Amino acid sequence: MSTANQESPRPAAGRAGIKKELPERFKDYRHVWVFIELERAQVHPVSFELLGEGRKLADKLGVQLAGVVLGPPGEATWYAVAEAFAYGADLVYIVEAPLLADYRNEPFTKAMTDLVDTHKPEILLLGATTLGRDLAGSVATTLQTGLTADCTELDVDADGSLAATRPTFGGSLLCTIYTLNYRPQMATVRPRVMPMPQRAEKPVGRVIQHKVSVAEDEIVTKVLGFLPDSQSAKANLAYADVVVAGGLGLGAAENLQLVKNLARAIGAEHGCSRPLVQKGWMPADRQIGQTGKTIRPKLYIAAGISGAIQHRVGVEGADLIVAINTDPNAPIFDFAHLGIVTDAIRFLPALTEAFTRRLSPHSRDKLAS
Repeated sequence: MSTANQESPRPAAGRAGIKKELPERFKDYRHVWVFIELERAQVHPVSFELLGEGRKLADKLGVQLAGVVLGPPGEATWYAVAEAFAYGADLVYIVEAPLLADYRNEPFTKAMTDLVDTHKPEILLLGATTLGRDLAGSVATTLQTGLTADCTELDVDADGSLAATRPTFGGSLLCTIYTLNYRPQMATVRPRVMPMPQRAEKPVGRVIQHKVSVAEDEIVTKVLGFLPDSQSAKANLAYADVVVAGGLGLGAAENLQLVKNLARAIGAEHGCSRPLVQKGWMPADRQIGQTGKTIRPKLYIAAGISGAIQHRVGVEGADLIVAINTDPNAPIFDFAHLGIVTDAIRFLPALTEAFTRRLSPHSRDKLAS
């Protein structure tokens, strides 16, 4: 009997149907690396948050955790090295060169890819900052490996592969992405998504120095000067201890004043959900969520916000989430610590008045302490 018309079995769907066949050239790639973002003598806090997460991954894999510092010769660069050890690194790779004084894609990409090719990390993590996103994309492209951007969770599965979880672009689902047959496995994580690890005073450990093989006259871009950001004084929601935010449930742009009034009364920052920015009711730097700011305050008050997944991943690191919504079935009540089913337009003025009566200016400053 002929079997020509019989269909061949389909491979299993999803992760189980993908066979991991790591090429021989990648089998000696080991250890977890974290890029320590140093810009104008300042280390970005996301680097320390990633060291905390990298520590967990390295311990599960039974490998070392390394920091990577790229910068100009001098005290600031070695301060970044010392801080990497204080936040958990076992060793640090350092590339010192005058052409690394200011971030430019070409020399930083060259330095990082040279390091990877020489020392072969299994996992490379970077902050999803303006600098980190630019560097991560070019490094992954140059190394021809995978990159999972804006992750909300990192783990390793049974066979040691990096499981990088992030929201889908529509923001309605979470997906876990694997880079099975390429190395290093790369991921970026936004500031405040991961908790800040405990800092411990430690002596500087093993430092491996590496020379960058590119000269200044080979780089097309030049730094002519530095102009501070004119918006540098704008709100820094990511690091606020108390945040009050409003959503579409407030009904009209003028009702956002109720959010601002409450924020002012308790010494908080104010923000909003994505639809309000799309409507032009509030500027983009006040948006909270996966496509805005990720926050980890001690107290987050959400008024009239439904709690879609893209908002949830931006706030679920808060110590205490208080949700105010007229809809008892709103998704935000699934992850809020305290839910109040009422009209925020009526409730916010009463809450503001109560706080104003009970809090002196001095005690407001201590609300989040």
